[in-house]
Amino acid sequence: MQVSDRFHLWQGLSKRVSDIAAAHRGCLAAAVPEPEPAPPPSDEPCEAAETAARRHAKRLFETVQGYTGTARSLSAIARELGLNRRTVAKYARAACWQECVRRTPPRRSTSLDPYLEYLRQRWEEGEHTATVLHQEIAAKGYRGHYQRVKMAIAPLRRGLPIDTPRERPPSPRQVARWITTTPPRRGLHGTEALRRLLQHCPELDQTHTLVRQFAAMLDARDAAPLPDWLDQLAASGLSALASLANAIREDQLAVVQGITAPFNSGVNEGRITDLKLQKRIMAGRAGVPLLRHRVIVMAHLRRRYP
Repeated sequence: MQVSDRFHLWQGLSKRVSDIAAAHRGCLAAAVPEPEPAPPPSDEPCEAAETAARRHAKRLFETVQGYTGTARSLSAIARELGLNRRTVAKYARAACWQECVRRTPPRRSTSLDPYLEYLRQRWEEGEHTATVLHQEIAAKGYRGHYQRVKMAIAPLRRGLPIDTPRERPPSPRQVARWITTTPPRRGLHGTEALRRLLQHCPELDQTHTLVRQFAAMLDARDAAPLPDWLDQLAASGLSALASLANAIREDQLAVVQGITAPFNSGVNEGRITDLKLQKRIMAGRAGVPLLRHRVIVMAHLRRRYP
């Protein structure tokens, strides 16, 4: 009986998701929240204006504090919330959520700073092309790259000051990791960023729905929805998913067994990974006899100290 390995099935799906995210790279910036205007000066520094970072810290503090009254360990809380254990420990030890707010370091000066006022002035005059603005300040002595000018005027397109800092958009690999990760283990930041992205990009939203359907089949060990799921892949209009549907149909019986059967090649994959690790450790400094000796010793130690 041929049985497809569940790990490789999921790995192949994850690779297709990463390809789709890369093809929609222009949508990834939607995962980043719009920067909020600077708060007005206040006479009472303790009553700072509400920002996205402060709301996130407050919500996370209340969530972690809700678990601290139970008998659960910090590691168990971190696994359930999808957070690092150090982060959970920091929020659990804090007396109030204000202690956990990340301090934003002051912005470092760059070679573009002397030209920011000129760029703002030219923008108000109607020049909105980054290439032209870069050529103009290059004639005035600027030696930086065009990409820095393009990033500098990006806030102006959103009606914000030119020096407003902005979070970097996620990479296609990070978006694929958000989509393929079980929702309870994404963490608050990843969940909010993915929600904004899926609202903006219908193709990624469709991909996310299909991925969760396949994950449900693997969790339930139920391959009955597989034919309908393959039809949805083929009709999705996404070439990466359509090619995956064709590949699965060529070996569909083995894939069905991989979903439903209790067997998998995880043990063999672990042995192969360990063999490759031992080979890399030696870095080509010895031949097959030493490699064989190391593998036998490692197998003996595993049996003796499981």
